[in-house]
Amino acid sequence: MLRLLTVTVRGFKQHKTPRLKFSTSSVMAKSKFEYVRNFELDDTCLKNCYIVVRLDGRSFHKFSDQHKFIKPNDNRALGLMTRSALSVMEELDDITIAYGQSDEFSFVFKRSSNWFKRRASKLMTHVTSQFSSSYVFYWKEYFGEQPLLYPPSFDGRVVLYPSNQNLRDYLSWRQADCHINNLYNTTFWTLVQKGGLTTTQAESRLNGTQAADKNEILFSEFSINYNDESPMHKKGTYLIWEMVNESSTKKINRPNEAETEVTVTRTRKKVTAHHCDIIGDQFWEEHPDILERD
Repeated sequence: MLRLLTVTVRGFKQHKTPRLKFSTSSVMAKSKFEYVRNFELDDTCLKNCYIVVRLDGRSFHKFSDQHKFIKPNDNRALGLMTRSALSVMEELDDITIAYGQSDEFSFVFKRSSNWFKRRASKLMTHVTSQFSSSYVFYWKEYFGEQPLLYPPSFDGRVVLYPSNQNLRDYLSWRQADCHINNLYNTTFWTLVQKGGLTTTQAESRLNGTQAADKNEILFSEFSINYNDESPMHKKGTYLIWEMVNESSTKKINRPNEAETEVTVTRTRKKVTAHHCDIIGDQFWEEHPDILERD
């Protein structure tokens, strides 16, 4: 119980309640329910490893059909994927390189990154939510007045790669996959759109064919040289950080002179897009700062 202090003011007795001091110690903050934290699993990513967060569109075949994507490649959709990935990199500057093709994008965090204390669940959910929200936010910029019928969905996974060679092989695998899929899709939709085949007939025609067979179909039947196809479609898109020069015009006033315009150039770090081969050594020799030493 609190003791009341008795004071006398002009002959009258008054009772004064003392002020209480509240403790902010960690002991006071605990409760009997806090034990449930013990059910959380430690998902800290191993140190000295590249952390790759890879996103894939969920049910994107249905999504692309309902939104009337152009076959085999819709540059609007590919541009929107790249813009969404750029948004992720600008938010998380520890991502050293990102690679995308079709409805997927991979984000590579530096070996030394300590974002979210390297917790896999935090990294994956943040990348996925930032990418998904950007896809919706920038939709109109690429599709104009065509309505977004429903929100897209992306799932994510986290994979660790301990060496530079492992990481390069992973990115090479994704680019090889891009080439294989694009050659098939280009041939498939050419047979449908220009050859008059049904999708079932085109699938049957391509069953068991090799890359050389598909190239021959495109060239001999439709005069299409696959080598002339867009690098973005064949190679996919890489995003990296680079120092770039940006120029702008500025108006200045000098004493006793008329207003003049001058060009101001500044250098800053910016995310840039590339559509080139990454399986060979040239790309890595031109951008040695992407990889950290083994």
